Amino acid sequence: MSKRPSRPSSPRSPSGRSGRSAEGRAAASGYWMYGLHAVEAALRNPDRHLHELLVTKEGLSALESRQAPIRISPNVVERQRLDLLCERDAVHQGVCLRVEPLTPPFLDEVLEGSEGPLLILDQVTDPRNIGAILRSAAAFGAAALVVQDRNTPQESGALAKAASGALDVVPVLREVNLSRIIAQLQNAGLWTVGLDAGGSVLNGPSYTGRRVALVLGAEGAGLRRLTRESCDEIASVYMPGDMESLNVSNAAAVALYELVRPA
Repeated sequence: MSKRPSRPSSPRSPSGRSGRSAEGRAAASGYWMYGLHAVEAALRNPDRHLHELLVTKEGLSALESRQAPIRISPNVVERQRLDLLCERDAVHQGVCLRVEPLTPPFLDEVLEGSEGPLLILDQVTDPRNIGAILRSAAAFGAAALVVQDRNTPQESGALAKAASGALDVVPVLREVNLSRIIAQLQNAGLWTVGLDAGGSVLNGPSYTGRRVALVLGAEGAGLRRLTRESCDEIASVYMPGDMESLNVSNAAAVALYELVRPA
């Protein structure tokens, strides 16, 4: 479990530290997280501030069978009430948890806390894609996910559900200027690889001995010019088939596997 000690929100300083955005601070009442994996991970995260847990009888039994630490008294309700709280067609599995967004960690904490690769998203706006990328990041041991603060959705039930618990495992940093954070990572010794069409084929063993930060752009638009030019290298995943590109979350999963696979 990643540790994110609570601290007062503060603007980003020249040292590379990140504070929660103004929009995140305004969400004092939090948001509703739903789904067994997402809710269980939040209950297991001591740094997650909990407000209210609503469950059906079946949902409570499912949490108890998974031995989830129920740190807040559950309120047993009818399924219809949960249907009203969640987005249309959301699969809540009988559990809804109102939580505060997590406080982003400091960059130096992330770099010292794990030796895994980092992921940087350049204006990826679909919360479900971000959630799926977080799930892959957790599966392949990524140290953190960095997103652009201004053009990235805040934490939400849809994002947490897609992440399937990874939102409470992989630290998420929100940065105003991606080119600046890329430069900071380069100064810290990381090799930044922009994932984009036209680059050399990504070859995991070639990065042996180097820590990598993968930079991925939005679907369709790809990496913005300044972000692309800031990277040390541009690479693409090997695709021998007829498709020209992958969904950004799929591309992230393939690229992470390539980076961490045994040589």
